[in-house]
Amino acid sequence: MLESAQTPNYLLGPFSALSPSAPPPSPPLMPPPPPSLTRIYSDKLLSLLSEKSTFRVTSEFDSDSRVFFQRISCKLFDNLARLKLSFINNNKREILEPQLMITSKYLSIHYDPEEQNALLRTSFDVGSTLHFSVAHDVKAQQGEVSMYADLPNPGYGIQLSSPVPSVGLPQATIRFPKGEVTVEEKEHEDASRTLSMRGILRGQVLNGLCSAHYMNGQLNLRYIYKDRLMSFIPSISIPSNAVSFAFKRRLTPRDKLSYWYKLDSNNWSAVYKHKYEKYFKFRAGYDSQGRLGWASIWVGDENGKARTAPMKMKVQFMLQVPQDDITCSTLMFRCKKRWDIL
Repeated sequence: MLESAQTPNYLLGPFSALSPSAPPPSPPLMPPPPPSLTRIYSDKLLSLLSEKSTFRVTSEFDSDSRVFFQRISCKLFDNLARLKLSFINNNKREILEPQLMITSKYLSIHYDPEEQNALLRTSFDVGSTLHFSVAHDVKAQQGEVSMYADLPNPGYGIQLSSPVPSVGLPQATIRFPKGEVTVEEKEHEDASRTLSMRGILRGQVLNGLCSAHYMNGQLNLRYIYKDRLMSFIPSISIPSNAVSFAFKRRLTPRDKLSYWYKLDSNNWSAVYKHKYEKYFKFRAGYDSQGRLGWASIWVGDENGKARTAPMKMKVQFMLQVPQDDITCSTLMFRCKKRWDIL
């Protein structure tokens, strides 16, 4: 039995339902009709589109090409997917090379409006050891299937990839902690097919790191010796016997000098770098092969993204001075700016 929340007044008798002083009972209110399924799903879709959505506009200008590179991106469905649009603006304000891309964790669609072509990519895992990736070019009706398997030992794995439709043996890559080896079938001009191999091997030798890279019958050997203030990097290519070395020296915590020399051609280059702050760098150098001197100033993290730079902007000024004709010096300018609209 339900009881009243108020304290009863025992000095007054209870009102009778038939008392003439009591107002007539009002008719019961009808409950509102349930929302339609279309309304429910449309409201859910709008909430997913608007929740935590961020529009990012990135604009980059290169004075050498005199064009603007524009990129617009937006998160969709509560960060489950991302929509990207990129294009180029020339000096005539024309839109060139538009590209539209939708990416998610398992699927990406890259559409080229000018070519009216789409490139589809998807990836998925089977268990914890098998990883598959598939790519398909709609217009060319060609694609590629790749599978990577983790072996029981950490750092070891094998990858198989093949074009679709298949035209030969799949490419096989074996990876291990010290490098990797790839074997693939190549087709020559006379339509014959042979197996070729390339690979890279890295290892610790004495107090440095040694690496061997083999490709197209050429073996490149490199040794990197590095201590707290200096790095020395000799390298040799076999069978061409091209020998070169690099020398890097940190003069102060903010100053660094680098030098490269190729013995077979007597070409050399040198670069001096001074770091004023994290987001401000000065570089100057000379290249004997191009007979060109240059100097540049970076405002913003050179190797980082625009979003991590102050005001989300990166700027570079570069002056190039030809040794043979100083009057043909060129001043170049690059700027990259990002805006977060929402």
